[in-house]
Amino acid sequence: MKQICISILCLCLSQAGVWAQISKPKREYVEFLSVTNHANRNYALGDTAFVTLYAYAGGLPLDGISVRYAVGNEMMPADRTDSVLLRDGKAILPIGTSREPGFRACNFRFEVAGKEYKDLVKVAYAPEQIRPTVPYPDDFNTFWTRTLQEAERTIPLNPVVTRLPQHDTDNAEVSLVKLDCGPNGRCIYGYLIKPKAEGNYPVILYPPGAGSKRIVPEYDYARAGFISLKIEIHGLSPELPDAAYQEGQKAVEAYMHKGLDAPESYYYKDVYVGCARAIDYLCSLPEFDGKNVGVAGGSQGGALTIVTAALNSKVTFFASFYPALSDVTGFLHGRAGGWPKFFRNGKGTQQSTDSAVRTLSYYDVANFARQLKVPGFYSYGYNDETCSPTSVSAVINSITAPKLVVITPTSGHWRFTETNDKAMEWMKRQVK
Repeated sequence: MKQICISILCLCLSQAGVWAQISKPKREYVEFLSVTNHANRNYALGDTAFVTLYAYAGGLPLDGISVRYAVGNEMMPADRTDSVLLRDGKAILPIGTSREPGFRACNFRFEVAGKEYKDLVKVAYAPEQIRPTVPYPDDFNTFWTRTLQEAERTIPLNPVVTRLPQHDTDNAEVSLVKLDCGPNGRCIYGYLIKPKAEGNYPVILYPPGAGSKRIVPEYDYARAGFISLKIEIHGLSPELPDAAYQEGQKAVEAYMHKGLDAPESYYYKDVYVGCARAIDYLCSLPEFDGKNVGVAGGSQGGALTIVTAALNSKVTFFASFYPALSDVTGFLHGRAGGWPKFFRNGKGTQQSTDSAVRTLSYYDVANFARQLKVPGFYSYGYNDETCSPTSVSAVINSITAPKLVVITPTSGHWRFTETNDKAMEWMKRQVK
């Protein structure tokens, strides 16, 4: 018996030694950091920008490794491509300068032991001076007032609420809501999530990002003391079986291009109306506290957040992250436009440029931004390659209402947890 115990102990010690030899590393073998000569990545017109790249392998500075780079105005063809050698773990990459407000980008890449490493760095030149390129229609407000009034007169919301206890948590209850928002059965669905504790609560609308992905319940707002409605915009119930849902997705492919011939026929018309009227539905709930109404979303959801706040005067605060559909005509003026990047490289719509521009001018977030009257929280990153910081800056600079802008230069089309936390705390402070 003693011999068996000794054998087992030896085996355990042996295996422990093996695991120690093959344990996963706690950091990457090749690590690099890119630092701009202005810490906040903001420059005055005419300033010269450059990136200092620091790169190490196993903690030792890389030497003699070629770094290839391309620099140019954001989302425009590169105006310089070159390479430089890492020396003692360091290389200088010139970004250049700009005489016009906007962003310049530096893409770089290098290889170590056959593996490629790459990154993107964008810097801003007088971003506070960027203005929209999209035209502002003389009848912009008239068009949307008429559109909303017509919808309210002819299309009742007809809310259908279905309890979904299988999605409940200890602190929140979930229902599926269907709201009519347009002719021919056009509707939206959403997950309504309420705190279980009795009482009256502020309400918040949570519009979706781009595409037709199935939404799922999220409980952060309920935990923070809000009633939330997380919506989709295509009339696809998130509770559909997979096969039926996939068929529905096919029907709305390339939806952002549908109906661009005229403002009255554009796909987003019923979407914008649906979001504005979803606020009315939330305000009709008996648990609503009667005064605090928010909207929050990112990308397409960030665009719909601003649009909703502009169209429905019941909204009292909102948080918009890197809004899409912003200054979409930028590419027609030699600079980056917003998602979905209409007119980039001479492409982007099946309609004539003139008719598309006219239609989009009624839907561009930059024109809704001018209408805002309530406080907003805004956040975006300079490295965003989906919703260009040029387009987002054009929107934010059009706003005269109170605003808190949180910029994280290194983030792309995503945000840090810390940014979400800041937004949530800001929204909670808006509740009166």
